[in-house]
Amino acid sequence: MENKRFIQRMVWGYVLLIGLAIVQELLIYWNVFRDQSFTLPELGFAIGCLAALLLGFLAPPGASTVGIFVYIVAYFVWLTTVAEVDVLSISWLWLLPANVAVAMFIKSGLIRNKRLIERLEELQRRNPEVDLATSLGNKEAFRETLVKQSNLANRYSDTYNFCLAMFKIEFLPMVREFLGSQGYVQLLASLSEGIRNHIRYEDYKFALDEGRFIVLLPMTNQEYLKALTDRIKHALMDMPFQDRKGGELKLVIRAGALVFAKEQFSKYEDADAVIAALERNTETDLIGEYI
Repeated sequence: MENKRFIQRMVWGYVLLIGLAIVQELLIYWNVFRDQSFTLPELGFAIGCLAALLLGFLAPPGASTVGIFVYIVAYFVWLTTVAEVDVLSISWLWLLPANVAVAMFIKSGLIRNKRLIERLEELQRRNPEVDLATSLGNKEAFRETLVKQSNLANRYSDTYNFCLAMFKIEFLPMVREFLGSQGYVQLLASLSEGIRNHIRYEDYKFALDEGRFIVLLPMTNQEYLKALTDRIKHALMDMPFQDRKGGELKLVIRAGALVFAKEQFSKYEDADAVIAALERNTETDLIGEYI
């Protein structure tokens, strides 16, 4: 929600900047059309508008505010004592301060954006195996956990086993188009929370790219796996989502699973091959044993 407000602030800042530029151009053209001339003071004020943008972007907020106040007072004195009062001369009273204010507004948004990116980068450095959108483990975390679990299952094959399940968003390009970038991030967060609510605390959760989620389920029987994946899949599809226009989004989730087989132990060193096997199984909602 905070990111959405920040984007709206930036959009309004640029809209105001473009609007001010249009007003300035119209006033100048109207004055040239009326007087058939463009004097040196008018050129100076036009250049001053550009300088005001630089002042708002480069100067500290306090200095910019003082500069605006001094300019308004000095210009008002000049306007009432020396200048010829007309629409253009009156407009310069507020156009330059408005340029400074809009530039300061956009600058504050850019600073906030920079700080947000720095915080995300710091979080990524501290937790390099965490997916920032969902707070689940990412592909690197999956690769490390897969190696550990497959070694355990191979060493203690009589007493220990595990299963893998993938849940994949079907028609992903269409879903992204309907939701937009912000809506898609919220969708991923909601799906990750939905998966958490239907598995055990000791199970492992991972979020990959392209709308794919993987859960690793230690000590899970194959007979129970089908019922579990079906329950999670239907629970995710039953979650209410709205598209950008406020309409209901009909989400389609595919599920596929793998059961660890000791004779396949060497292939579990390749996480990409395991992910590819899971993705193939999602095409038919299959539970397999071979990679």
